[in-house]
Amino acid sequence: QVQLVESGGGLVQAGGSLRLSCAASGPIFSISAMGWYRQTPGNQRELVATISGGGSTNYAASAKGRFTISRDNAMNTVYLQMNSLKPDDTGVFCCWTALYGMDYWGKGTLVTVSS
Repeated sequence: QVQLVESGGGLVQAGGSLRLSCAASGPIFSISAMGWYRQTPGNQRELVATISGGGSTNYAASAKGRFTISRDNAMNTVYLQMNSLKPDDTGVFCCWTALYGMDYWGKGTLVTVSS
């Protein structure tokens, strides 16, 4: 069973930074894509960033230039460095991966950006 556990969320002022971590356990392979989604107050999941097993990255337009996704395959961990945070970034950030056609999600970590 794949498990994803996020950490690093919190309260930060606009313009500040946070670094999120997601530790994966279970039958995860280094080739698995991983990523971050933001869950809005309306419970919609919005793509923030993804990274392939080979390190190719993809960002939402709102994240480009401010956020950086990275991974440590030896540790089965994916990171999201978030800089220049804005109040609109507020939400629950959920880790994602896929394995054998199935999506797996973490419970999320809350990020609150105050103005």
